[in-house]
Amino acid sequence: MPPTFSPVFVSKATGKSCDITPLFDSGVRLVVDYDPQGVSLKLLKVGTSDDNDNSYVRYADNDVLLEIPIHRFSECSRIGQVSYIITVDGDSTILRFQDDNEMKRFHSIVSEVKYGKGTSVFSERTDDSSAIQYFQFYGYLSQQQNMLQDYVRTSTYQRAVLSNSDDFRDRVVLDVGAGSGILSFFAVQAGARRVYAVEASSMAQHAETLVNANNFQDKIKVITGKIEEIDLPEMVDVIISEPMGYMLYNERMLETYLHAKKWLKPGGVMFPSKGDLHIAPFMDDALFMEQTNKANFWVQTCFHGVDLSAVRDAAMKEYFRQPIVDTFDMRICMAKSVRHSVDFTNAEEKDLHRIVIPLDFYMLETGTVHGLAFWFDVAFTGSSQTVWLSTSPTEALTHWYQVRCLLESPLFVKAGQLLTGTVILQANHRQSYDVTIDVSIEGVDHSRSINTLDLKNPYFRYTGQPVVPPPGTSTMSPSEAYWGQLDAHGARQAVNMVNGISVNGLGEVSLDATNQNASALIGLVTQPNIHPGSISSTGRQRAGTGFCQTTVAQGGATIATGVIPPTMDFVERNITGSSLVIGNANHFPVNNSLMIGDYVTPGNNMLSVHSYRQ
Repeated sequence: MPPTFSPVFVSKATGKSCDITPLFDSGVRLVVDYDPQGVSLKLLKVGTSDDNDNSYVRYADNDVLLEIPIHRFSECSRIGQVSYIITVDGDSTILRFQDDNEMKRFHSIVSEVKYGKGTSVFSERTDDSSAIQYFQFYGYLSQQQNMLQDYVRTSTYQRAVLSNSDDFRDRVVLDVGAGSGILSFFAVQAGARRVYAVEASSMAQHAETLVNANNFQDKIKVITGKIEEIDLPEMVDVIISEPMGYMLYNERMLETYLHAKKWLKPGGVMFPSKGDLHIAPFMDDALFMEQTNKANFWVQTCFHGVDLSAVRDAAMKEYFRQPIVDTFDMRICMAKSVRHSVDFTNAEEKDLHRIVIPLDFYMLETGTVHGLAFWFDVAFTGSSQTVWLSTSPTEALTHWYQVRCLLESPLFVKAGQLLTGTVILQANHRQSYDVTIDVSIEGVDHSRSINTLDLKNPYFRYTGQPVVPPPGTSTMSPSEAYWGQLDAHGARQAVNMVNGISVNGLGEVSLDATNQNASALIGLVTQPNIHPGSISSTGRQRAGTGFCQTTVAQGGATIATGVIPPTMDFVERNITGSSLVIGNANHFPVNNSLMIGDYVTPGNNMLSVHSYRQ
């Protein structure tokens, strides 16, 4: 429980003469809350506490009268026997405690933050500025909502837990980076005896609120802090977390996940259990030209009378150092992907500091390799089933999208040639990686291309528009296929009409007007609620399916892990294999006034059959 002091009398020291004036008419309650950089002093109205337990303070945001952060560089000092002065941005606040013992207890807390707090594994590998930004980002309810609304992510986690309830029933579970606590709730649903939900951001307060509101105080204990710094009262049977970032490794949360194994009993379960990073060469002339044209802005020799051309090369390198975060048609990949696996049950933190992945691609087609595409799958290996969560471009879109790393100097390859090289992910102190791509064509001189990219600084290219298939994929006339399908549909309608009334296949007359002219129905294909640059909700649906088949049982049987999307697919499959345009932004059944934040008005949606170009 957070340390509390009451009553505390608060004054302000103002002016050059340091005039001291009371800040409040009476004493207040001081709560020392955890902060990723130290502690946060929250001054509350006296009496803001739990009715049943005075040692635990519950409060809403509007109960906080004043909040004062204290970190190791804060200016603060004792004054006399019962007072303490804290200066933030030139404003000095004086706290007067009830007695000397209260004062000493508060002073020991501040001293631990400023002088006595040892460095943790997390603080040693992370810049302070990066940590502040990171925990602030995940402290927003809007960002938690974006992740919760990723129905593929959330539903697959729930399915993985509930379908392996034997691994959770009557067990002690550790939820690492709990956020809103959703995974802790899933563990309780599966029968967990106790769940320790560890969260370092301010979201821990909201998680505590949700636990209390759902009457799970006896099951879920929220612990505010970093897993590298907190202590647990007991060892755990299961560790569950959602530690994946872009390209699986971004944000370096996987290291925190592995660090948590110090609390795992021998033979314990980890959810997820393993991760596979897939890498494939791709061809995308449009993307390459898009990035090149950005840099060509700096070619101008008379921009308002100024010659910009001297920095064009630097601009080119800067744009090509940005990984591209979006989605794409699988047919742009020119070879089978290489898979790099990490077993979370056996891997150590140091294994993720420098990751070297050898590459060997046997090219399936002739064309230009513009870079490498990345996506990942993770497996939840339970005693009953193994459930997979995939971010493949062939699957429903998630908030991880896919990532593409461009080569500044593309390579022209022929079908049958061997493209070799390495990908090196070097961890940095900004909770990310520097990604170095080094590829060449075996047996071809002067065919080597190298590029280093900054995974911390990606380019969010996704707009919500449908994926465009690569040029040259049509093997018959799309126009004739389209008109042929309409003609066939019209013929079927004519046969099934009796005096203008639809007849079903059993010779019965249907008077249900909703079945008339089915082709006029709005194409309510699920569209991703995604805002570029944020971690947001998703929902792209695979063609011809009503749910996402993303799990594999240990016995080899396929299990559906997704859920039926919130809207149904009314589109008839195109038996000719050509693309069929469905839906339109003008008919999207959501008020335009609601199209804010992470909601994107969808445009035309196109369904097509996945196949390699011949």
